[in-house]
Amino acid sequence: MRPLLVVVIAYLIGSIPFGYLIVRAKEGGDIRETGSGGTGATNVSRRAGKGAGVIVLLLDALKGAAAVAVAKVLLGLSIFANSGHGSQGAAGSAANDVYWWVAAAAFAAILGHIFPVWLRFRGGKGVATGVGVFLMLTPLAVGLAALVFLLAVMLTRYVSLGSILAAITIPLFVLLQHTFLRRVDSLAPIMGAAVAGAGLIVFAHRQNIGRLSRGNESKFK
Repeated sequence: MRPLLVVVIAYLIGSIPFGYLIVRAKEGGDIRETGSGGTGATNVSRRAGKGAGVIVLLLDALKGAAAVAVAKVLLGLSIFANSGHGSQGAAGSAANDVYWWVAAAAFAAILGHIFPVWLRFRGGKGVATGVGVFLMLTPLAVGLAALVFLLAVMLTRYVSLGSILAAITIPLFVLLQHTFLRRVDSLAPIMGAAVAGAGLIVFAHRQNIGRLSRGNESKFK
């Protein structure tokens, strides 16, 4: 029963609509009526300024990290344990089993941001929340994906393209880390969370993908 409760809590934490709340408090309007219609940092910047966008970015990342941290604590894991690294034998097997629930909670947090129950399931794109989630699970992969994001945005000025590329490279970087740098003991659940999370983020960007293909996606200024 506790593992299921952990997933529900992660979803509810992820669904806190910081972008909506900040714009509502500052501007008195609904951020979903602006630009892309999302509640994330990029759209908030368009409506309420870059300062508000940065705050939303940090808060959305924080809630992703908090969701995973709470899941780890409730499941009896160390908050800063990196993918069960260093576990061996029966203890390692048990940690791997528990990490499947952590992975489910990670996915639920991103799902909550994109489909928040408080806003009739119309939220953001899940990128910043995904950053917070995977910083708690695989920080090295997130750091490398951030470089991909920055490079893509610098070259194209498309935040959406950078976000999509960063999301889909996280599973690749997790695998490269495991193969060439150091063993990730709970590789299967971490990879599962990375692949599922990336797929969800790409799905949330489906309209952006359409605009990118037509050449009328908004560029970052």
